[in-house]
Amino acid sequence: GDIVKDVLHTQLPAYLKGLPLPDTFSGFMELSGDQWKHFVPLLTVLFVVLTLPLILPMFFGKRKSSRVNNMISLEKDKVADAVNKLPGETKSVFCRCWKSKKFPYCDGAHVAHNKKCCDNVGPLIVNW
Repeated sequence: GDIVKDVLHTQLPAYLKGLPLPDTFSGFMELSGDQWKHFVPLLTVLFVVLTLPLILPMFFGKRKSSRVNNMISLEKDKVADAVNKLPGETKSVFCRCWKSKKFPYCDGAHVAHNKKCCDNVGPLIVNW
């Protein structure tokens, strides 16, 4: 209680009044090294306050899943599909982005995925 009040009402205003603030922005270029040392506590506090919201989520935020497949046969330990060539078929196009509603065949879902994620995944094209 009393310590916080002293810092906010006495020490902080005295510190801020004692800063060697120049009259113009270009005046900062003329400050000496000793004058710049007065700004170290203020710049340190500003740096911590401004970067903390960016740094904390990396350590305490929810971790993003590294899972690639978020919708196909999630109940299985491994997704494996066997595909047989159909009579008269000369080409098959298979999904590699795990977003196709026709999996294991490609339905072009990778196009939207690539735009959203700046990715470059495409289908596997098998010429029979």
